[in-house]
Amino acid sequence: MDIKEKMANGYLYLSDDSDLLTEQAEYLELLYDYNHTRPKEAERRAEILAKLLAEVGEDCYIEPPLHANWGCHTHLGNAVYANFNLTLVDDADIYIGDHVMLAPNVVIATAGHPIEPNLRKKAAQFNIPVHIENNVWIGAGAVILPGVTIGENSVIGAGSVVTKDIPKNSVAYGNPCRVVREINEHDREYYYKNRKIDME
Repeated sequence: MDIKEKMANGYLYLSDDSDLLTEQAEYLELLYDYNHTRPKEAERRAEILAKLLAEVGEDCYIEPPLHANWGCHTHLGNAVYANFNLTLVDDADIYIGDHVMLAPNVVIATAGHPIEPNLRKKAAQFNIPVHIENNVWIGAGAVILPGVTIGENSVIGAGSVVTKDIPKNSVAYGNPCRVVREINEHDREYYYKNRKIDME
């Protein structure tokens, strides 16, 4: 099994491999270009993002600055919006579905390191993919850890640390993040506390 297969499949590998670092540097150059575009250069941003990421659906937009270990292991569905300072620790695949909204300072991490100190000294690492399903909203400063799946339509509260899977149609928050309730009829009538929805 080569190092790229180990990276993608949850095995331990040494992350300071020189060939890996050389390849990674090419994506970091693209990331640098993306983050140094001007606000009016929307077309150029879209072109760079299509080269940087594994997949980019229609009507996606990521506010610079974007931070990524690679970029090329992140898959975006359609109509994904990410606010400032999205961090993608995408040493393995990150799958983000359609109509996902990511607030400022969200971190999505696939990478981990062994607890055993001598392995960490050697730069040992493992990666487990993350899945964010359709129509999820992730609040500001949330951290999504390796291996997590967030189910369709769910909302993750600001500042949450998501260590386990979140089922679909859930409102979840906290550290560690826990499901607080399901999305319900009240949410179909009120958009914020006692403020009624007044639009179609």
